[in-house]
Amino acid sequence: MSGERPIIIKRIKKGGGGGHHGGAWKVAYADFVTAMMAFFLLMWLINTTSPEQKRGIADYFAPASVSETTSGAGGILSGTALGKDGAKQNGSQSTIANTSPDIKSADDGKSKDGTKSPSDPQAALDQAKQDQAKREAAAFASAAQSLRQALQDMPELAELSKNIIIDQTPEGLRIQLVDQEGRSMFNTGTAVPNDRAKLLLRAISKIINQLPNRISIYGHTSASAGQGGKSEGDWPLSASRADASRKVLQSAGVDTDRIYQVSGKATSEPLYPDDPALLGNRRIAIVLLREAPVLPPDRVP
Repeated sequence: MSGERPIIIKRIKKGGGGGHHGGAWKVAYADFVTAMMAFFLLMWLINTTSPEQKRGIADYFAPASVSETTSGAGGILSGTALGKDGAKQNGSQSTIANTSPDIKSADDGKSKDGTKSPSDPQAALDQAKQDQAKREAAAFASAAQSLRQALQDMPELAELSKNIIIDQTPEGLRIQLVDQEGRSMFNTGTAVPNDRAKLLLRAISKIINQLPNRISIYGHTSASAGQGGKSEGDWPLSASRADASRKVLQSAGVDTDRIYQVSGKATSEPLYPDDPALLGNRRIAIVLLREAPVLPPDRVP
C-alpha cells in the first residue's frame, strides 16, 4: 500500500577491542611474571652455589679469559678482520708479523699492562705459585667439606662434630680435635687417646689419604691454674699426645713417609688466649702442609 512507511535497517559498527577490553595488558603482565621468575631463580642459584663455584663463574667471565685476537679462530688459516692499517691489509700482514720468530715486539718482553711476559722465568715461577695455591685451596676446601659430611652421615660421629675445628692457615689445612666440657680426647694427665679420639682420628685419616700433602701433628695443653698457669710437664705431655695421635693415624692407613713433624707446644699457643685454662685449649692439631711448586728446570738450585 502506498501509505506504508518503508522499513529502514540501521547497522551499527562497533569499534575494535579498546580500553580495558584489549589484550595488551596480558602481554605486559606475562613479561613481568617471567622477569620475576628469572630474578628469583637467580637468587636461588646464588644462595645454593658454594664460594668455590662462585669464584669459578667469576673467573669464567673475567676479562682475562676473553681472547684479544680479531681472527675467527686465532690461527694463520682462520678468518681475519680488516685492520686499521688499510683496507684488506691487516689480515695477512698482521698474522705473519705475529707468527714470525725473527720479529721482536717493541714492548721487549712485557705485556700491555707493563708486567713481564710469561716467558720470563720469574714470571713463570710466580704464575706457577699462584696456580699451585689455587689448586691447593680447592683441594683443601673439598677435603674439609668431605670431613664435615662424614661427621653428619655417621651417627656415632655426629655428636662429636663440636670437637672438630677445620680451617685454612698459611701453613695449610688444619684439623683440630678440641676438648669440650664432658667430651675430652685424652684422659686427664695421660697421653693415651680415648675411644672418642680414636674414632675421630680414623675418620680424619680417610680424608688425609685423599690428598698427597705431608702432615704435621701438634699437641696442645691448657694452662694449669693450680701451678701458676704453666707446668714443666706440659711439654712432654703435649708431645706424647701428638705422637700417640700419629700412631692412630698410621694404624688407620696413613703412610709413614707423609709424617713431616710431630711436636708438642704445651700452652704456648692457646686457642682461647683470653682464658688459657679453658678446656678448649687442650687439643691435637693435624695440618696438611702446603707444598711449594716445582721449580722450572732453569731455576733449580
